[in-house]
Amino acid sequence: MNILLVGSGGREHALAWALSASDLCDTLYCAPGNAGIESCATLVDLKDTDVDGLVQFAIDNAINLVVIGPEAPLVAGLSDALRAKGIDVFGPSQAAAQLEGSKGFMKDLCKEFDIPTAAYERFTNIEKAEAYIRDMGAPIVIKADGLAAGKGVIVAMELDEALEAARDMLSGNAFGDSGSSIVVEEFMDGEELSFFALADGHGILPLTSAQDHKRAFDGDKGPNTGGMGAYSPARLMSQDLHDKIMTRIIEPTVRGMKERGMPYTGVLYAGLMIVNGEPSLIEYNARFGDPECQVLMMRLQADLAEILQAGAQGRLSEIADKVHWSEDVAMCVVMATNGYPQSYPKNTPINGLDEANNSEGVVVFHAGTAKDGDQIVSIGGRVLGVTAKGTSVAEAQKRAYAAVDKIDWPDGFCRRDIGWRAL
Repeated sequence: MNILLVGSGGREHALAWALSASDLCDTLYCAPGNAGIESCATLVDLKDTDVDGLVQFAIDNAINLVVIGPEAPLVAGLSDALRAKGIDVFGPSQAAAQLEGSKGFMKDLCKEFDIPTAAYERFTNIEKAEAYIRDMGAPIVIKADGLAAGKGVIVAMELDEALEAARDMLSGNAFGDSGSSIVVEEFMDGEELSFFALADGHGILPLTSAQDHKRAFDGDKGPNTGGMGAYSPARLMSQDLHDKIMTRIIEPTVRGMKERGMPYTGVLYAGLMIVNGEPSLIEYNARFGDPECQVLMMRLQADLAEILQAGAQGRLSEIADKVHWSEDVAMCVVMATNGYPQSYPKNTPINGLDEANNSEGVVVFHAGTAKDGDQIVSIGGRVLGVTAKGTSVAEAQKRAYAAVDKIDWPDGFCRRDIGWRAL
């Protein structure tokens, strides 16, 4: 196959790494890619939201399968445009991508199909939102309805913080149009877990679990981020919990989307809160997570191109028996630019990557990187995903941080406690 991968982050580098190893992959292109992806794919100078340009590239280069990494092109309708030209694409339609593109859409689906989630209300009016927040009290969760690059959720521990967040979002100051509608929901006190499954419009292929670390600093302190690290499998995962997640959350979602006339094809990434052993849905992502994708790809023991093509063609049931996972633990430590998730410098030089990459059981996935001549430089907030495998969480963690310490990047930082709950 000729495969086109769309995106430029750490998730896409992990997908490119796995796709390029497939026996089915003749040529792998990535648009627009990054400095790390260049080692395993031919980069294409097209933005991931350039729908017309990407469709034309796929036609001109006889692309057999398009894999869409990030959420923005999904919400922009890239998969619909490709399918209209008869090109196999792994990723949900624009309508189905509302599962991630609109928090309110997702919550309303939960209400309609009896999927466990936190109590909530939707608001566009600040006075009504403030009244509800005061009535509910803190802690409470305020969410921008639209896409906000993983930063549109405020877990407010104090009432004033919640009111300020709601005002910021609804005024357009915080997230522009993405915050013109908000979801206010009850605070759930438990442990977060990420669960992944593939859907092909009717069938479901459960994958595996991971645990993300959203806060910027050690001890789960500081602002929410797009994710500062992850490990897989999650420590809470059991067969009983797996069965509850599938029957109460994933299966009714796929059934509900089909009933609504927008069958779901792609990844269902369920962000869950586990409270006393019972799962509740926090949110859905319509694509592989970042940094969760990095740990999933390190543990996957199957041909990713074959799996994603089957998903695109509605044949997941045919390949389910071929999908296996390593018993090892995988851990990803994100290295971010000082200042992230607020403002941060760009074009800062990074050295020592080859030495880190040659560490035992380690792959360094690039996210916000570019080349300045032969020099790798940072161009984003989250820049590297140092990912390691080991026989235990402790061994994976030891290997990951040993590789981190080989990277010479004075302008970067990372959390030093990824996997702390499991340890």
